[in-house]
Amino acid sequence: MKYFVLVNPICGRGLGAKSLEAIDSRFKKEGVEYKLVQTERVGHARELSRDAVLDGYDVIVCASGDGTVNETINGIMEARSVSNKQAAFCVLSIGTGNDFAGGAGIPVGLEASLDSVFKGERTKIDLGFVKGGDFPQGRYFGNGIGIGFDAAVGIYAAKIRWTRGILAYLIAAIQTVFFYYKPPTLKIELDNHKLEQACLMVSIMNGNRMGGGFKMTPTSRNDDGLFNLCIAESASKPRMLVLIPYFLFGTQESQKEIKMLQSTSVKVTSVKGDFPCHADGEMIGFNCEGIEVSLLPGVLDLIK
Repeated sequence: MKYFVLVNPICGRGLGAKSLEAIDSRFKKEGVEYKLVQTERVGHARELSRDAVLDGYDVIVCASGDGTVNETINGIMEARSVSNKQAAFCVLSIGTGNDFAGGAGIPVGLEASLDSVFKGERTKIDLGFVKGGDFPQGRYFGNGIGIGFDAAVGIYAAKIRWTRGILAYLIAAIQTVFFYYKPPTLKIELDNHKLEQACLMVSIMNGNRMGGGFKMTPTSRNDDGLFNLCIAESASKPRMLVLIPYFLFGTQESQKEIKMLQSTSVKVTSVKGDFPCHADGEMIGFNCEGIEVSLLPGVLDLIK
């Protein structure tokens, strides 16, 4: 069994670099064949993971947050598209939000997630594929798509350097309420449902949480062959502040502005205005006019 370990040294406000020695020490202790590489730029994790799969590595280990996790998933899937070679995937959850890991049941923290690499079980999970914005050719994602308010919160959260995790996103959410947001009117087409309305936010989830722990779709699973959607109508600024705690506890379905739906495909088109959109925290576009999202069931082997 050959392990390829990629570490983003700047993830988690520098936690990646601080974790290098512990990661290297654990792999040496386990006596396995491995290679440890640090990412150096945006897109590097995608290149490294793609080449590692093509070079015959059996397990790709990503030590980082959600952005690098997303790049790594894309590299693994790119290698699969051009060859018959596949590799299992696992995450050392040392990033800012750790939403993919948290929603997938991967233990939080370095030591616990290292244990899961060597003692965890393999399971097949679904992935999503989105086309639109800056990625007309498409991009894979593991956790979810955020449209509107959610994407704007991610932009603000990235600017907060003194804290990480859910606190950073909570502060960014409050900032977003006051400094942004004019909801667009969107047409949303699902398998068996269509709607058109002014949307504060649309979350298309394979996992169940975003923003370091906001429970966007608390009952969703990444192995059930379905996206879970949380669609929020436009609301006043005071009402938006009232809604935030409901997302922290996953009880927002009880509120009048919220629709919770399921589908295997989603098409979102702007009728009035455009919208920011992200996939796993990575921007698909700041001014999107439409996206198309499809589900790929059971395509990734995950160790957790």
